[in-house]
Amino acid sequence: MWMTSVSKLLLLLSLFPNEGEQPEKYAVVFDAGSTGSRVHVFRFDRDMSLLQIGHDYELFVAIKPGLSSYEKDPKAAADSLKPLLEQAEEVIPQQLRATTPLRLGATAGLRLLPGTASQDILNAVNELFKSKSSLGYKPEWVSVLDGSDEGAYMWVALNYLSGKLGKKYSKTVAVVDLGGGSVQMAYAVSDKAAANAPAASNDVSNRFGLGTNYNLYSHSYLNYGLMAARAQNLNLSGAGNPCITNGYQGTYSYNGVDYKATPPRSGTNLLGCVAQARKVLRVDAPCANKPCSFGGVWNGGGGDGFDNLYAASYYYDTAIEAGIVEPNTNITHIRPNVYLKAAKKACSGSVDNIKTIFPHLKDDDVPYLCMDLVYDYILLVEGFGIKPTKKITLVKNLEYKDSRIEAAWPLGCAVELLS
Repeated sequence: MWMTSVSKLLLLLSLFPNEGEQPEKYAVVFDAGSTGSRVHVFRFDRDMSLLQIGHDYELFVAIKPGLSSYEKDPKAAADSLKPLLEQAEEVIPQQLRATTPLRLGATAGLRLLPGTASQDILNAVNELFKSKSSLGYKPEWVSVLDGSDEGAYMWVALNYLSGKLGKKYSKTVAVVDLGGGSVQMAYAVSDKAAANAPAASNDVSNRFGLGTNYNLYSHSYLNYGLMAARAQNLNLSGAGNPCITNGYQGTYSYNGVDYKATPPRSGTNLLGCVAQARKVLRVDAPCANKPCSFGGVWNGGGGDGFDNLYAASYYYDTAIEAGIVEPNTNITHIRPNVYLKAAKKACSGSVDNIKTIFPHLKDDDVPYLCMDLVYDYILLVEGFGIKPTKKITLVKNLEYKDSRIEAAWPLGCAVELLS
């Protein structure tokens, strides 16, 4: 009888939270990107499953331009975040705000600003959060996000949403995240591979996710995102660039610099564009610590954690524009060679007919579709060593419960903040 009474008491206690323990928790993550600023608010239960905020599994609000557009006015940069901060705080219960982490990660746009401009903007954001926010804020949580961290958070997000986080490393998925200014590669490696990492490399870190420790390889290639690669490609060409769509005469602006964008007299040329992409990526650069990806960078050694690859961001966007993937397809399997097949069509088109061939192509991308598709292919196959016929997963959103959630680094950051 005594044991039965104790058992009943323990059962009752298990049904109710301890005093002070909350049944839910929130995280607020600002993504200060090169094209705009976004705020994400996530809500989790005790078991770190996402809960809805209204009808969605996150609050998401975006504004343009990004912080890097305020290079000469740091206070204006910080003030641009005020409406996002106010909307984020509104959805968090008053009693939980002090324990809700507030994090801002600036990506490629701020990394590229000259002098002290980047730090001046971050200092102004720090002052804003300190004086105007009721959330759990730490000065070190406002920073230019290290590229390897950006890749690591993206890896956490993808594996969290796909139900892989918490499982052994060989069951997790790898991610290549092609942004505008940089591209990230991240995947889990074995203990042996981590122990054999080059002494000079900082690309392998220990990550904790849902009760499991991982050795995570993550490297960010600054200036190799799709928009930055366009600038590099055009900077390499002389009288004309073989990747520019036939008939186009204009300029391409990136990071405050204008580049002449015209095809050569002989016209757009697929093989010439392939050669340009290989130059941009420096695929033949000396490799001090083999195996390498491109530019002489150690690639992590491969292994089971690299076998199942997800490609995101501009890989998805370019595939939509090129008709590789139908609009509103959130996740699908492709093979890298489909980018090259689409490039053959794009590189033979002209400004007069290319939108007839590719109806989903945006006007701003008309001059660069041949260039983008070739770059996507060469980056995967010669840069990251993916076989042209290997099946990979192209992803925009992942199914979660009864909804779809975008695979993006802020979710991974939130999961890690609250783990």
